[in-house]
Amino acid sequence: MTLPLPDLTDLDDAALAARLAEEAGRLLLHVQKNSGLSGKALGEAGDAAANRFLCDALRTARPDDGLLSEEERDNPDRLNKARVWIIDPVDGTREYSEGRSDWAVHVALAINGVASIGAVALPGLEGGIVLRSDQPQPLPSMPQRPRFVVSRTRPPREAQAVAEAMGGEIIAMGSAGAKAMAIARGKAEVYLHSGGQYEWDSCAPVAVAAAFGLHCSRIDGAPLIYNNLQTFMPDLLICRKELAKSATSAVKRLAIAPD
Repeated sequence: MTLPLPDLTDLDDAALAARLAEEAGRLLLHVQKNSGLSGKALGEAGDAAANRFLCDALRTARPDDGLLSEEERDNPDRLNKARVWIIDPVDGTREYSEGRSDWAVHVALAINGVASIGAVALPGLEGGIVLRSDQPQPLPSMPQRPRFVVSRTRPPREAQAVAEAMGGEIIAMGSAGAKAMAIARGKAEVYLHSGGQYEWDSCAPVAVAAAFGLHCSRIDGAPLIYNNLQTFMPDLLICRKELAKSATSAVKRLAIAPD
């Protein structure tokens, strides 16, 4: 399935990000349901279809902006631009290919290195939802014990150590976007990742989480900077602001050093 490009006339950046994330999610569900593929082949087909749609749409709607995608060969011209779209067509390809719900679509705009605008679609949830930076939602009251979301396949020992130090409990989950949005949705309180990611894994989730009033930084509290020559990002902390000092202090106390 190839979606025709939607009418993007007069959409502002936030509405554009949300519209494209939602449309890419619909496309991915169609591929999942109708391609007849499974496993790795399904993941590759979904990635390719969503990437083609998103990149074509962004190049049409914002031809003067830079673009960085997990599924595209990097164009270093983006380094000379203040506005760069950073996308992950399928965040959590394994979960997508397994038919799970904990995968996401990321569409973000970094402005001068800051994750400024973003949308994260969670199409696998019932009815599908899109969380967007221009429509923040109130956070619920915190439970007595903070819930830490960690990778279901590679839970980092560092996150487990910090959770233990803070009296928290562990929840295993798939994609980075699903984990970050669990904090924004009030399903958990801390996402501490120390195993390395790339800019497309966190840019949209950070833009949304920050707009929702959450703390976003590296695990030692240092700022997150996007649109770098090297797109690898060693670590990430997204959490309730009330827990940020305790989390970063635990990281330092346990001598968990960022790379």
